[in-house]
This record gives sequence, structure tokens and C-alpha cells, in this order.
Amino acid sequence: MRDALNLVFDLDGTLIHSAPQIHDAANKVFLAKGLPGFPYETVRGFIGNGVGVLVRRLLAHQGLPPEGPLHAELVAGFISIYEEAFDLTTLYPGVTDALVALSAAGHRLAICTNKPQGPTHAVLRHFGLDRFFPIVIGGDSLPQRKPDPAPLRAALSGLQPAPALFIGDSEVDAQTAQAAGVPLALFTQGYRTAAPESLGAKLVFDDFAALPRLIGHLAARFRVQDAPIA
Repeated sequence: MRDALNLVFDLDGTLIHSAPQIHDAANKVFLAKGLPGFPYETVRGFIGNGVGVLVRRLLAHQGLPPEGPLHAELVAGFISIYEEAFDLTTLYPGVTDALVALSAAGHRLAICTNKPQGPTHAVLRHFGLDRFFPIVIGGDSLPQRKPDPAPLRAALSGLQPAPALFIGDSEVDAQTAQAAGVPLALFTQGYRTAAPESLGAKLVFDDFAALPRLIGHLAARFRVQDAPIA
């Protein structure tokens, strides 16, 4: 299809609202070690760079060494709790309908997230989204994680050559897109803290119901010579 794009999606804060689940898992593992829990906003503010970085930031927030055996134990405990926990996670409104429409329009879809592969595949299956994403790059798929461009490039390498767009919600996603030379579509209801206009997005949206139309307009304007090719 002439105007089909390669669309790579972030996961947490973009397709799923998982901060309450992450907050719950973090508190459980810290409390199990006899350490204090955290307010929701503290944990939410540390999301975006993967589980290892999240736990390091939480340890440092409590004045504890951010590396070492305790860090490793907390990461392992977090993943074991989080991998099959979905009761506090929700899809953002309109996500499934948008993915159906984008797939029907011929766009090719992939996931690039800093969430580990196990929890990523589990949550995609839980919400019935796995059918849309033949390519899934998680935070432990490669030695590098976002904002390094390698995971995004790996996701795109599994798709057919076409102009590409990265759909994300955060500063990490903006940095990843810029490093990979791929335009960013910014979902404004996620976990960023910076002003949307500061992130250099090609497209900004706050409602998934509008995304297929916006991408359709963008695809019609894209040309091979002025869009990144993967």
C-alpha cells in the first residue's frame, strides 16, 4: 500500500495506563524487605527507563545504595509480581479501535518499550493486543534500552521498508525518536513531565479516536525522500 507507514508504539503511558500497577508492585517488594513504600506520584515520576532504573531511583530516593544485591533482589521480586498482574492496568480509551483501523489501513505495527519482554507479552495477551504486533522489542531484548536508538531501530528492522513514525508519551520516547532519526507522534495523556511543544513531535494527540485520521493525513504527505526508512 503506497501510503502505509511503519508505526512503532511505546507501551506504558502510551497504549496502557500501568502506573498504578507499577506503584503497587514497587510498594509490595519494598515493604517485603522492611522498607517504606512510596506515594503514587513518586513512582509515576520515575517510570520510563525500565525496571532496573526504576528500582535504582527508588532506592536512591530512600537514601540507599542504588546498586548491589538489594537492587537485584528488588528487581527480581518486582518482575515476578508484575508479570501477571493486570488488575490495576487499563487500556487508554480508544486504543483497540485505533489499532484495528490502523491495521486495516495497511500500516505495519510494532512495539518498542523499556518494559521487560515477559511482562510486555503478558499484558499484550491480556488485553488482546498481541494480534496487532508481530514485532515486540522489550527492555531486555537488547543490551541497550531507550533512549538509545538501537531498540527502535531493531523494531523497524523487522518491518518492511517504509516511512516510519514512533508513537510515545515521554521525554525518553522523544529522545529515542530523535536519536534514531524517526519522527515522533506524542500522546499527551501519558507520563511526560515536559511541555509537549518542547519535545519536537511531528504529531501531537490526546485521543486515540483521532489517531487513525491524523496518521492517514500524515501518511499522504510522507515521501520516501523526506521520511526515515527502516
